[in-house]
This record gives sequence, C-alpha cells and structure tokens, in this order.
Amino acid sequence: MFLKITDVKVYLLSHEVGRTYVIVKVETDDGLYGIGDATLEGKEESVATAIKEFRTYLIGKNPFHIEHHWQMMYRGGFWLGGVVILSAISGIEHALWDIVGKKLDQPIYNLLGGPCRNKIRVYTHVSGRTPEELAEHGLALVRQGYSALKFGPWGGPHFGTLTPENFRNAVKSVETLREAVGDDIALLVHEHGYMSPSTAISMAKAIEPYNIFWFEEPVQPENVDAMAEIARSTKIPIASGERIYTKYGFRELLEKHAVSVAQPDPCHAGGILECKKIAAMAEAYYVTIAPHNPYGPVAVAVSIQLDACIPNFLIQEFEHTHAERGYHDILVNPLVVKKGFISIPTEPGLGIELNEEALEKYPYQPKKHLPSTLPYQDGSIF
Repeated sequence: MFLKITDVKVYLLSHEVGRTYVIVKVETDDGLYGIGDATLEGKEESVATAIKEFRTYLIGKNPFHIEHHWQMMYRGGFWLGGVVILSAISGIEHALWDIVGKKLDQPIYNLLGGPCRNKIRVYTHVSGRTPEELAEHGLALVRQGYSALKFGPWGGPHFGTLTPENFRNAVKSVETLREAVGDDIALLVHEHGYMSPSTAISMAKAIEPYNIFWFEEPVQPENVDAMAEIARSTKIPIASGERIYTKYGFRELLEKHAVSVAQPDPCHAGGILECKKIAAMAEAYYVTIAPHNPYGPVAVAVSIQLDACIPNFLIQEFEHTHAERGYHDILVNPLVVKKGFISIPTEPGLGIELNEEALEKYPYQPKKHLPSTLPYQDGSIF
C-alpha cells in the first residue's frame, strides 16, 4: 500500500525581526509528516489561502508523486504561476520531499544525485547607519567565523538615481568596510533593483577597486536586456534571480548572459526539484548558483538539501538574526553555522523536526505592508 496524504496544514507566524512566516505541514496515513516553508513577505495570507485550495487536490494522493503533483498544481488551471501560487507550490513540495526522505530513510540530496560537498559556505547580512557602524558590525561577524558579508550601502530614496551625497556615502561605506575586514572577506553588494542602468553602471565602476564578490539585482528583474547591459559594463559579477520563478523565468536570464550568479529562491521559484533544474540549466552557461534565503530555519534546511547536490553551487544566504533572536526554536534540531559553514545533515528528509509547542510563541500579527522605497521630497517614489 502506498502512502496517502491525509491533511495539509498552514501555520502563520510572526517574529520580532519584522518578518512573517508561512510554514506548511503535510500529514500522511501512516503518521509520517513533512514540513516546508512558503514564506512570502506581505502576501502570507494570500499564500496560505492558495495552500488551502491545493489541499483539496492533495488529500488522498501519494506523496511520492512529487513531479506529477507539481505539474498539476502549476499547469492544472488556466492561470499559470505567479509568486503567490509558486510560493504555495514550493512549500508543499518541500514537505513532500521531507516525507519521501523519511520514508526511505535518506536525506533529500541522496534522492537527487547525492552530495557534491560535505558542508555549505554561507554569507550573512551586515548593517550600520554609518560607514563606521557598518565596519564595526562587519568585524564582529568576521570574528564569529563568517567569511562573506552582504549589505546595501545606499541611504535615502533612490529609485533610478542616487543623490551625489548618497552616491559618495555608498562608496565610502564600501571602502570603510573593506579596510576594516581586509582583502580575504567576500563583500556582496545588493540593490534590490532600485537603480537605473546608467546609475548602476556608474556605481559598479566606483566600487570595482574594492574587490566586490558580486553586485546583486542592480536593476529590476523584468528587463533582462538592461541587466545584461550592466553585466557587460563591469568586472564585478552580476547576481540576480530572487524574483524570477521556475525554469521558464530563468531561461532568458541565462541565454542573454545577464548574470554570473543565479539566485533562485527555493521558497518561491518552485521548490527543491525546480531549483535543481534551474541549476542544471545554469551549469551549461557556466553560471553558479547562490540560492536566495533571508528566511527562517525551515527555509535554511530546504536550501542546504539543494546546495548539497548541485555541482555549480557557490554560496548560501543565511540570516544570522533569526538564530540570535530565538526563532530557530520552532525546530527541535535547527542547522547551525560553524566557522562560516553549515554541515549537510545526514538525517532523513530535510533533517529537521518541527517543535509545535514553540510555534505558540510566535502568534501571527498581520501588519500593514508599505512600499519598501521611501518617497522623495515631492512625495513620489520614482
């Protein structure tokens, strides 16, 4: 007898770091369950509703039929994709893989070709209101063992362009952090797409002397030609992909040589197997993979399973504040960073177990989500 899915549950959680989380739990008739992460900031209730709609299809189905279920959820209706639907699919897919791994007593990466490495290099986020604060925080993280730091040195609104003062301050922040941490620490600069191509090209040239590991999403991801133009204009590797979904979305990015580093998010791009497919496409273009993941411990465990089994993996995002402020206790056995690396787990499935009692510590608190860009003096954001 094959396993049958008996229930699909959704947990909405909030944490003091300002994030809300969507955790998926898929239960089966023999007592096995799997968990996944479908977090989508600002749209968590929409994702939860989508998961509940997919529940109707999934009840009674065999959890081993992951590819078939993915195709049914993605292509089974007239309207295809979108980040809300794909986040729901991704979280469910994680949970199905977790069930399959547990049933077969194997970590997920062993079911996807086996490990290519035994530990995963991670980077974390550094911040500060001034160049000096940025440098101080960076040094503290380096002392903890991190060898790669990501930051956005921009101040104030800058959709399209930067004021001369903000431009100078951004360059100064990069310079100060580099001087503080030395030449052996990787510095990753991210922008979230708020610059025009011309401003991004000017900024890239200004920070090139500081040996930047990558320049992330310098322009919005919709215009791949603009991203490719920036990539051709600088020696700094361009990274992008956190807001691109499925293999279909990454095709143009790769074909136009717009990035050196692709950043699919396994919580949004379609899940573990879909990101594995994206990585295989990228490998043919000599593009490396650095999965996007600023989320909690379930998403970390998902990412580590993916990282372990792709040959062109580069580095993994890890948000250190979640562990420092307690949210990792939603798992009985969260993965831990040691000297800038996470060892791949050998336990079956995702290698983690949900601590349902701890979930009560993080009750969901709906929040008003405002635009992430601050308005200019005239009230506009453009």
